[in-house]
Amino acid sequence: MRDFSTHFKTFGAACGALLAAMIVTAPAHAANPLEMNFWLSGPKYEGRVAPCEAAIPTIVSRFQDKESTFWNSSLTITGVANVREIAFRPWQSDNIPRRFCTGSVMVSDGKVRTVNYSIIEDGGFAGYDQGVEFCVVGLDRNWAFNPACRAAKP
Repeated sequence: MRDFSTHFKTFGAACGALLAAMIVTAPAHAANPLEMNFWLSGPKYEGRVAPCEAAIPTIVSRFQDKESTFWNSSLTITGVANVREIAFRPWQSDNIPRRFCTGSVMVSDGKVRTVNYSIIEDGGFAGYDQGVEFCVVGLDRNWAFNPACRAAKP
């Protein structure tokens, strides 16, 4: 009985080693037509991004929410001026379309500051609708766009 179990263990180890060698040395195969064409069409960006002025209400609202929620501050944006586009799709055309803008904002502390922001096609929650990323110079408290909000520009 002992000889049989020893031979069985040796045979099992040999089969396992042979199977592992076959898997490691097996050539890679290209995807078949079903794998290549089944729900894998990729994103279809159209380059339809709202003008710079369309993001102002979102920026005003989110700024107030961020300041009160995370920084225990009562700062709000009280006015916006000099809004202009600084770039549209500045990188390759394959990238997600973005419109980069800048402007001046009056903050409730009485200071005029620069706001840099981008409007992103399909950049909203779960890729639905347009998204907005912004940075108010001098109030980037977590340094997400540091230094001086340069990372919010193209």
